[in-house]
Amino acid sequence: MVVALALGERGAARLSQRVRSFDQLLAANLLEAEVRAALAREGVPADAAVLDPVSWVLPDRPLTPEIERVLSAGQLRGADLWHVACALFATPEPADLPFLTLDERQRDVAAKLGFPT
Repeated sequence: MVVALALGERGAARLSQRVRSFDQLLAANLLEAEVRAALAREGVPADAAVLDPVSWVLPDRPLTPEIERVLSAGQLRGADLWHVACALFATPEPADLPFLTLDERQRDVAAKLGFPT
């Protein structure tokens, strides 16, 4: 999502409006590596402030219960699984935390878990 915004990809304008409607943005800190790798791959200089609006979800324990819960809703690649598991870690009630992603499979699994997508 942040990569789409930074690179001005299709749908970025609409996504940007939605992102600005939130008081706080939470993300697994894996997002930093994903964003910076994508920007480097595209030859776009990394703006140091691109991730400033994000508050990091930093689990202090293994996310085994959350990972198992995500996998019960569907299969995801490791990084996508981690992002959804971190979202579960961040909130006791998925219905209270919108989950934004441009990945269709990740969105489907998050929706099955009760996150507004």
